[in-house]
Amino acid sequence: GLRAVGTCGCGKSEDWRRKEMREEIRRMFSEYQTREKELKILKFRITNFKGIEPDDVIKSMCLSGHEGEKVQTSGPSDRTASAALNYRRVADKLDDDLFDGLLEEYQKKKEEMDFFRFGISCLSGKLPEIITDMVIEGMEWQELSEKYEVSHSMIGKYRKKALEELETIYSIREHSDTAFMLS
Repeated sequence: GLRAVGTCGCGKSEDWRRKEMREEIRRMFSEYQTREKELKILKFRITNFKGIEPDDVIKSMCLSGHEGEKVQTSGPSDRTASAALNYRRVADKLDDDLFDGLLEEYQKKKEEMDFFRFGISCLSGKLPEIITDMVIEGMEWQELSEKYEVSHSMIGKYRKKALEELETIYSIREHSDTAFMLS
């Protein structure tokens, strides 16, 4: 049958967005450690940013077309100066673009990681501690069973309950973001 289109204006159904959100939360559960490493690597690249290698800038200049500049027929010193200025302009632009891209990617990933950790802290009962151990600390189910003195199936139930609660938390965020954008 037909499903109602969501109110966010994206044309996707509520069910589709909810499924997409659920999958993202599940991915965060399974990929948390990897995403944390990616974030550290991005931070390292930003704090140790040195720019693009001179050879890469030259390759970029050789592969890109001239931007409407006329070739001068005057002496070699003018051409040398023009090439040097062009090089500096291209190098600065490439450096700025690369740095901005790294920074934007870092901010986006950090915001997602921070919100995920916040979501875990908002879970009910013992779930914040259990899910922190499971996802953030990377404990195996056997370790969790021993630490919390419960069965593996109970750990599975805790995980399922946490996923449901996180889905609600993410849904609230999505609705408030949508309301903000529409206001």
